[in-house]
Amino acid sequence: MVRKGLEGGSYKPLSQQDIAQIHDTSMRVFEEVGFQVNSEKALTFFRDAGAEVDGRIVRLPRRKVMELLSRASSEVTLYGRQPEHHLTLGGARVYAGTGGTALHVIDMASGERRRATLHDLKRIAKLVDGLENIHFFLLPTYPNDVPVENVDVNRFFAGLDNTAKHVMGGVYTLEGIKQVIRMAEIIAGSAQKLRQEPFISVIICAISPLKIDRDYGDMIVAIAEASIPIAVPAEPLCGATSPVTLAGNLVIQNVDSLAGVCLTQLVNPGTPVIYGSVASAADLRDLKYITGAIEMGLLNAAGAQMAQFYGLPYYATAGMSDAKVLDAQCGYESALSSLLCALGGANFIHDAAGLLDFALSVSYEKYVVDNEIIGMVMRAVEGIRVDEEALAFDLIKQVGPAGHFVAARHTRKHMRTEQYQPTLSEREYFEAWKAQGKKDTGARAKQRVEQLLSTPGYRLPDEVRQRILEEIPGIID
Repeated sequence: MVRKGLEGGSYKPLSQQDIAQIHDTSMRVFEEVGFQVNSEKALTFFRDAGAEVDGRIVRLPRRKVMELLSRASSEVTLYGRQPEHHLTLGGARVYAGTGGTALHVIDMASGERRRATLHDLKRIAKLVDGLENIHFFLLPTYPNDVPVENVDVNRFFAGLDNTAKHVMGGVYTLEGIKQVIRMAEIIAGSAQKLRQEPFISVIICAISPLKIDRDYGDMIVAIAEASIPIAVPAEPLCGATSPVTLAGNLVIQNVDSLAGVCLTQLVNPGTPVIYGSVASAADLRDLKYITGAIEMGLLNAAGAQMAQFYGLPYYATAGMSDAKVLDAQCGYESALSSLLCALGGANFIHDAAGLLDFALSVSYEKYVVDNEIIGMVMRAVEGIRVDEEALAFDLIKQVGPAGHFVAARHTRKHMRTEQYQPTLSEREYFEAWKAQGKKDTGARAKQRVEQLLSTPGYRLPDEVRQRILEEIPGIID
């Protein structure tokens, strides 16, 4: 049983008063501090909308901010190539998947860290396509063997040609955006069909604190003009690019992401936009980015409450680890942040599978481990069903004192759905485990990776692939 799109929201790290204070402080930042806009195109949109523009600093009255936010849809549907992979983001519905742009891969044969290649990206897409609890494919690695001018089309083609799940990714050039959209239009059959059922989406980050970069600002404009779904997260780090306090971090994250949402609605009202957070902490000993901190889980769960307050779909971050290998630290850091985010009702939890080593590396085996973690997390999100059937009074009365429920029809009916059925966890007695080779979690995960990669997998139709290769330059088949 695959659980996805379930309603979260049972965990609330912020009170209603907390939310109101974060909102009010954020609006004061918009009005009194402003944010820097280095894109001329973006600056023109803000100026034409009546914003106060002082050089490159833009200030918006709270009334204008809220007006622009009201133009954005409260739900965004991200489509897969098959109906079971469609995702409707909004409210407290929860989905989890991959993420990153990791430069390295932990090699399965040697166990050593090496540079990620385009071949890795294709294999990871195929692997994720077969992992039932990973709900979407956010392009997780950077292909170091591809020239930067061809990275965008090759990354998206690697995803679209190897998984039927929704494909999201960051982009590096304006020309790359155009070519990726053109590729998706070929797959969809027309530009109109792609807009009706978008199976790609794009991420463009704000630069914390309080800055829209020149290139990223131009990209937001281009994507909004094309009506392609866009996530606009921010990545403030406690003590480095935001105040060290979690509340202060939430203010910066909120303003940075809302500024991106506002820009999309100035460019093209109704643009499918996803408010987002990659908020975490910095290690103040050396200012490195921390991905396994419990505070990341707290911040991103709180972000879900802010997104629900504004009525916006939410792109959250969880599931990473700072561990360098597949060990206990790798497991507990990934599980805790994913659990907090999912119970908080985060809609689109990216980075929830595959990443370790400060998000610099991915592990094939960790995708399988995280698939198990996400399955358990989603069971927690589902909660406990309480109704007449689940309470089972008639059965309890029938069995009576000192009886058992093993052979009951009620047990057979619910045994595969009431409890999460693991695909990786070891649940044999010691003697059976020993007889089967005493495999640890990593060994069992590697075995499933090899099994999934040995299957035919998903591919685009031959005629579609051929047309893409003929019409889109720079793709390495």
